Amino acid sequence: MAARLALETAAARAAARLSRLAGRGGGTTLPGKLLYTLDPGAIDALAARLPEGSALVSATNGKTTTTAMVARILGARSRLAWNRAGANLVSGVATALVAARGARLGLFEVDEAALPEIARRLRPRAVLLGNLFRDQLDRYGELEHVAEGWRDAVARLDAGTVIVLNADDPLVCDLRGAVAGRTVLYGLDDPRLARPALQHAADSKYCLRCGAPYAYEAAYVGHLGDYRCPACGHARPRLDVAARRIEPDRLQSVSFDLVTVAGEARVTLPLPGLYNVYNAVAAAALAQALGATLDEVRAGLEGFSAAFGRFERITAGEKTLLVLLVKNPAGANEVIRTLEESAPRVLLIALNDATADGKDVSWIWDIDLDPLLAGAQTVIASGDRAAELAVRLVYGGLERSALVVEPDLERALDRGLALVPAGGELPVLPTYTAMLALRGIVAQRGLVTRYWVQAPV
Repeated sequence: MAARLALETAAARAAARLSRLAGRGGGTTLPGKLLYTLDPGAIDALAARLPEGSALVSATNGKTTTTAMVARILGARSRLAWNRAGANLVSGVATALVAARGARLGLFEVDEAALPEIARRLRPRAVLLGNLFRDQLDRYGELEHVAEGWRDAVARLDAGTVIVLNADDPLVCDLRGAVAGRTVLYGLDDPRLARPALQHAADSKYCLRCGAPYAYEAAYVGHLGDYRCPACGHARPRLDVAARRIEPDRLQSVSFDLVTVAGEARVTLPLPGLYNVYNAVAAAALAQALGATLDEVRAGLEGFSAAFGRFERITAGEKTLLVLLVKNPAGANEVIRTLEESAPRVLLIALNDATADGKDVSWIWDIDLDPLLAGAQTVIASGDRAAELAVRLVYGGLERSALVVEPDLERALDRGLALVPAGGELPVLPTYTAMLALRGIVAQRGLVTRYWVQAPV
């Protein structure tokens, strides 16, 4: 068996090298695809070799950033097998395992639909489940369908597996009923930062026990918050890890008290937005479950830099690009909320409808665009569905004289940069494949290194 596995992994590594020599990339998924084709069980065997086991992170929003935060916290104490480029299907996880010579701990971001199979194969030591928002309905279906897959997955895990759950998400928190082992519940606890009411695009609004509408003491991001059913009493449980006294600093950072069973620490996260506080608290909970100290957690979070495309700043001469991925109503609304205070005068939004984005783009009608458009002088609509985006912008209140429709992303980028003064910043809100295309453009111009390269295999 060992000899066969050695031959299979050698073949996967050779395929990756040949692909790179041919100029086709392939480092993030090709080795894993080949390995899975040769022997699906090889993934199980490679994961079993990791001395410290594996940890999985899955969520609709924030899994890339959260996983990167955990990697920053744990990287000083353990050598990681990590799918850092975000390839989060079975092939991406398999590629990270092939590349991870000498790794001790596996840390894997996992696609929501792929979680059941990956969890079954890797038998992880810990699993973090962050949130469930409406996203790519043509692929995932309704939230309850994904939740059932997750419920089945956690129910099959070993009793020793620690499950970290977002207690502020009713659907995710409810999974603790299927967990045989220990659960860790995290969330936010600062009603001062809550929205005055649930947004119309909020998803899990009705009690999982009796179907009555939840009442919210505090609604933070979408349907995430401190909920209670007035009819039957079902409510958010007590938090094991929480963020309190949250203090945003515009587009620069956010500070908060990280409260855990191991103690409290004041953390200044070099990223803005409540959604990044959620990511940070989730990362802290998982890292502590994997043995990190509170000091290591604080140092890791404060030393963190943005994952690519997730509030990433890119210098372009005397100007800056601020890249903020948007892919569903909940995430887009939080990006808008974060940008609202800075009131950008020029804005670029790029909407694609590739398979990785979701073919159905009707979600753009659930975004609360009005606050962002009110003070905008120019909004550039780009991407494959630029025309549909333009219609949405006009219906959102944007004056037609302020609208530029440029489907070609590179030309749209140049147009936006030309309108921004020296020292200014151009916010770019791309969907997933538009973000990858944008990164390719700026990498070709030498503004960033190419991110989508897996460690040598």
